[in-house]
Parts: sequence; structure tokens; C-alpha cells
Amino acid sequence: MAENSPIEWTESTWNPLTGCTKISPGCKHCYAERMSLRLQAMGQPNYARGFELGMHESALELPLRWRKPQTIFVNSMSDLFHKEVPVGFILRVFDVMRRADWHVYQILTKRSDRLLELSQGLPWKPHIWMGVSVETEDYTFRIHHLRETGAAVKFLSLEPLLGPLLRLDLEGIDWVIVGGESGPRARRMDPKWPLDIRDQCVRAKVPFFFKQWGGPKKKRAGRELEGRMWDEMPILRSHATSSHPVATG
Repeated sequence: MAENSPIEWTESTWNPLTGCTKISPGCKHCYAERMSLRLQAMGQPNYARGFELGMHESALELPLRWRKPQTIFVNSMSDLFHKEVPVGFILRVFDVMRRADWHVYQILTKRSDRLLELSQGLPWKPHIWMGVSVETEDYTFRIHHLRETGAAVKFLSLEPLLGPLLRLDLEGIDWVIVGGESGPRARRMDPKWPLDIRDQCVRAKVPFFFKQWGGPKKKRAGRELEGRMWDEMPILRSHATSSHPVATG
């Protein structure tokens, strides 16, 4: 759990759930797995079992204690819709988000089938954003699942981008994030791939956020795309109790 997150498209992270299992090619060099093992070696109690799935009661109500409104990435170290996470726990996470409604929450999953299965029973609110990860054309079915959910704001994380996505269906999508893989064994992102996605977003009038080129030295590679930063985000049009500004770019 951390305020002032280094992740470019959020402000804080909240991890009532940690650990995961690999499900598709984007998971191969998982940053969360590397970080979990590092935290385990440092003696962090929530990572005593490394990257094994674990639910943490002590972290569950943390957003209620953060009084300053902020944008929070939910479970940056796991996947809330993992098949081994009980529905009751998912509902408790949603209940905290419902109560701490001065924040904006960003949930991201690769398990879009389970997301769709549970969607009708989840208390969606305008400040709870839902996204899916798509790394290659083979996984664009996750976008179709997302579109069928009750989330008010729907977004795509095309990271690590491992292939071209030439015919994205952006109907009903409110935001697109693109990024290359980072880390010591990072797979290369062809420069044409993010440019093409950027152009599709511009044509569809969907906010586009370019997170990084990635690579073994991602800071050196930077975040500029054709000489500029792309930090667009969706505008939160309605919120029960807060007018927390989240639009940039």
C-alpha cells in the first residue's frame, strides 16, 4: 500500500489482496511478482508467502483513513477477479470503495470472464473505474466482456503491448493506456504499435495515455510519443459526494 505511487496514471495503490498466477503472455515477466519477492526478502508481513495469493484484513479499510481525495489503483499487486478470490471478499472491497467515495478507484483485471460473471451483483458507482489488460490481438475478447459490465467508466491497459492492435473496437470505452514492457528481460514494443493505437483513439475521441516505452532502462527510454507527452484521462462527470479533479492532458 502506498500513497504517491510511481505508476504514472494513478496517485496511490491499495492492496487488500496480493499474489497471483499467470494467465496469458503479458504475465511472463510480471512486475508484481518481482516486487513481491523483493518485499518478502525485506520481511514485509503481507508478502511472507511471496507471490502466493493472500487476502489482508489489515489493509481492507485503508482508503477510509485517507482523508485527502485521490485516485487509487486497486490491487496493483494482484487481480481482484482471480478465480480463488471469494465473492464475499470482492464484495467487501467494493463496499469499502462505496463508503470511501471521496476517492476515485481504478480496478484492472485479466480475468474478464469472471468480471462479467459477477458484474450484475456488484455495486457499481461513478467513482469506481473498471479496466481490462490486453497485450495482443488474441485477448481483445476481454474488451467485449468489459463493455457488458455495469462499470460507469471503462478503460483499457494495453501493457505490456506485445503486438499490433489494428482494429480496436472502442465503442463504450472511456480511456486507453498504452505501455511497453519494462525490466531486465523486457520484450520490445514496435514503435508503430502505440502510434497506431494513438491514432485510433484520436479518431474515436477516446482519451489516450502513453505510459512508457519500457525496456531494461525505462526511465532512459522515456514517455514521449512523437515529441510530446500523452497524459489524457477521462473526465469524471458525476460523483456522489466529491468533485475530485482527475482530468488532465
